[in-house]
Amino acid sequence: MQDSSDQAIIAVNIFSTVARKEQHDPAVVEALAGHYSEILRLLGEDPEREGLRKTPVRVAKAMLDITAGYRQDPAEIVRQAVFEHAGSSIVIVKDIEFYSMCEHHILPFFGKMAIGYIPQGKMIGLSKLARLVDCFARRLQVQERLTSQVCHTLADTLPNDGVIVACTAGHLCMKMRGVEKQESSTTTFDYTGRFASEPALREEFMRLLAF
Repeated sequence: MQDSSDQAIIAVNIFSTVARKEQHDPAVVEALAGHYSEILRLLGEDPEREGLRKTPVRVAKAMLDITAGYRQDPAEIVRQAVFEHAGSSIVIVKDIEFYSMCEHHILPFFGKMAIGYIPQGKMIGLSKLARLVDCFARRLQVQERLTSQVCHTLADTLPNDGVIVACTAGHLCMKMRGVEKQESSTTTFDYTGRFASEPALREEFMRLLAF
């Protein structure tokens, strides 16, 4: 059973998380909510009925959270946790889940990303790789560009001998509309440095992903 101090810490942590999520510009929320109210009307709904009365504001806040990457600096995320490292072997972080929005239909696509790099005297804190993925995923995106942005931002910001990124995702624009292919998925790759010039390194990366 938790004592009162533990409960207080949990309460503070929960409150901090909620407070962080709610830090939106009220004027922007109001403007977005007005547009969503009109969208509901155009779709044939009544935004004043009980179930929808608060929906425009909720959606406005949700969209600001979903697109929070526009208000983050990806290069700064990398620079926040760079450390000395004498090794030169491949470092891989895989199964980084992400959720993004397709810029063509404003529908979700989501999946997992794997990032590998060869250190050149420096290494990055592992959590920053996940934060870098989120920074670019929380924008209106296409998977090909998302993969490239993660790869080249890391390559340009962290001293390295090569970066490789693999991304696999399912797209609701293909599953719930259009061709409606429920089992479809898309895989994209991008790579720099030695991963581009040495096919054996790309093959090693793929083998290590299956480890």
